[in-house]
Amino acid sequence: MNLLPLTLYVAAGIAYAVHFARRQTAVGRLATVLLLLGVLGHTFVIGMQTMEVRHVPFANPSRAISTFVWLLTLSYLYLELTTDERAMGVFILPIVVGLQMIPVLNPGTENTDPVLDSPLFWVHVASLLFAYASFALAGVLGITYMLQFKELKAKHLGYLYTRLPSLQMLDTMNRRAVAIGWLFLTIGVAVGVLWASQARAVSPEDPNIRAMAIGDPKILFAVLTWGVYSFSLVARRTLGWSGRRAAWLSAVGFAIVLLNFLPLNYFVTTSHTFE
Repeated sequence: MNLLPLTLYVAAGIAYAVHFARRQTAVGRLATVLLLLGVLGHTFVIGMQTMEVRHVPFANPSRAISTFVWLLTLSYLYLELTTDERAMGVFILPIVVGLQMIPVLNPGTENTDPVLDSPLFWVHVASLLFAYASFALAGVLGITYMLQFKELKAKHLGYLYTRLPSLQMLDTMNRRAVAIGWLFLTIGVAVGVLWASQARAVSPEDPNIRAMAIGDPKILFAVLTWGVYSFSLVARRTLGWSGRRAAWLSAVGFAIVLLNFLPLNYFVTTSHTFE
């Protein structure tokens, strides 16, 4: 079923690329419609999986990635519809398509471990996924800011300058995305601590539960992510680190998120592996 939204995301990505190159309004609207159809199709897929397992399907890594992609596309659509700015689509859709290929190629099965049957677990994961989606958006906005800044600094107002939003708009959107992501990351980490304590009381011999400590790479990188974005917010407010410095921090933070979300999640961590 994951092939349906992937197909629509690919079509939307092509339309966004054509719109970015040619700046044709009709093509831009088509890209938005295709992306909206992709989100609706993805919502249907997640809804069917939810009915199948009786909860939102993110106890399996591949399905968690699919849910993350869904949240990222929703976040981007909200940004596009509230700013009437479609230029970012050409940067967001490659991430969407690349990540959505993972559940298509390796759908996996939802885990039914009793220790996961807790409202705290679902709040923990949902909060983190939404935070990561916000950070992905902020990371792309940060990279785009640096591209635009480079053209302005070189006094070469060329191809990108005429197509990308202003530096002020990019910085404002980046600040909002980081603030929202930090809020949900804080909630996710705090609830995760509560859930881990609850899980230890229920299943003290479960090796996955016993491995949940600050030394586990996945947990360590989650704390590192929180630290990077906390510093970004504090530095923006107290040191005036806006613009290019904030953009760099967003890009670095998103790189840490991707490292935690993909290779560490699949190959390194000794906890969070309930399959």
